Amino acid sequence: MTRQTFVLPDLGEGLTEAEIVRWLVTPGDEVAIDQPVVEVETAKAVVEVPTPFGGRVAGLHGREGETLGVGQPLISVEAAEPAAETYRREERAGSGNVLIGYGTSGEAVSQRRRRPRAHAPRPAATPPVAAAPSAPVAPAPAASAAPVAAAPLVASPLVRRLARDRGLDLTLVRGSGAGGLITRADVERASASPASASPAPASPASASPAPASTPGERRTPLSAFRRAAAAALSRSRSEIPEATVWVDVDATDLVALRESARTPDDPGPGLLAFLARFVVAALREYPVLNSRLDAERQEIVEYDRINLGIAVQGDRGLVVPAVLGAESMSTARLGEEIGNVVRRARQGRSTAEELAAGTFTLNNYGGFGVDGSAAIIHHPQAAILGFGRILDRPWVVDGEIRIRKITQMSFVFDHRICDGGTAAGFMRSVADAIEHPARAFARF
Repeated sequence: MTRQTFVLPDLGEGLTEAEIVRWLVTPGDEVAIDQPVVEVETAKAVVEVPTPFGGRVAGLHGREGETLGVGQPLISVEAAEPAAETYRREERAGSGNVLIGYGTSGEAVSQRRRRPRAHAPRPAATPPVAAAPSAPVAPAPAASAAPVAAAPLVASPLVRRLARDRGLDLTLVRGSGAGGLITRADVERASASPASASPAPASPASASPAPASTPGERRTPLSAFRRAAAAALSRSRSEIPEATVWVDVDATDLVALRESARTPDDPGPGLLAFLARFVVAALREYPVLNSRLDAERQEIVEYDRINLGIAVQGDRGLVVPAVLGAESMSTARLGEEIGNVVRRARQGRSTAEELAAGTFTLNNYGGFGVDGSAAIIHHPQAAILGFGRILDRPWVVDGEIRIRKITQMSFVFDHRICDGGTAAGFMRSVADAIEHPARAFARF
């Protein structure tokens, strides 16, 4: 029997640590290669981590609620199969694995042994914005396996394929993983700037402890999610010179249209689906707002597709998953897809693509009972459009005061991308569609 220790892999997008939410195995259990053994919470989502080793669980290197850094021991397995054979199996695998830093076997896992899904008490923390994903790590080779001097240490076929696609010689890349393992992040750094291909920074988990609270203070450590959110928000505010405009909109006819589309058997699309449809149509008129700024090359990069980000507030905080390809969807389809991405986001199950692919963000902060917001743009996007609550208010219609359903629409945009005239034109396009929805649908 050979004891093999699997370290916490690189879970992508520069994430350097993860919190153990729940162990799915206990010491003494038999596990198969690629069987999920633990649920961990990163700054992005809650994910299951599979083991690259099969055998008997010899030890768990962390308690539920504990934070581990990438590269730290996660689980030890007593395996009959030697490490060299495991490596060869990974070389042949292709990798359909959810993690990118190591390959998978061609064998299906027929059964998973798990403990009941009873959550252990979690340490007090304030879990909540969305940050971004990158690349994962492979199992550390067994201590007894001597590395081959001339061959680069890389276990993932995806990492090798990425290097090949970018014309990168892996023998020139310095690995930041355990034992010098080359991860996707290393390849991306090396291809962007070969001279700077250096190990990733040490995990914050190893930083010195915070000072003790003084009387009258209560300290709550930032979760990995909140640290990533803070970094993303700070970057947006420091890099993007934003401007905000807003307008009050009469949504009476839109609310009536939506109600008329409902039946006892089919509630029909929600108001957010209609708003999304109008936003997509306006972005076709003003494509510069469906873009990002390449500051290094001083170029505006416009996207062909509209991946509509939806701001979602969940238990862990704010994330912005995207409805991919929103430009090709009907109102009903948008309603279905918005429901799907919101559901996954609140469960912490958003995909990396959904969280990274957004090109424009729609924010319904009216659900929190507020009327307006000067939101922060989701970097590197160029703009974010928000809606407040819909209220009955006195409104002048054809010279008479009537009670109408009014909402406030606020628009925050990158002033480097466009000026106020473009922003106002976009706003009026959306507002006019809300105020005259039948006319808008006839137009597109």
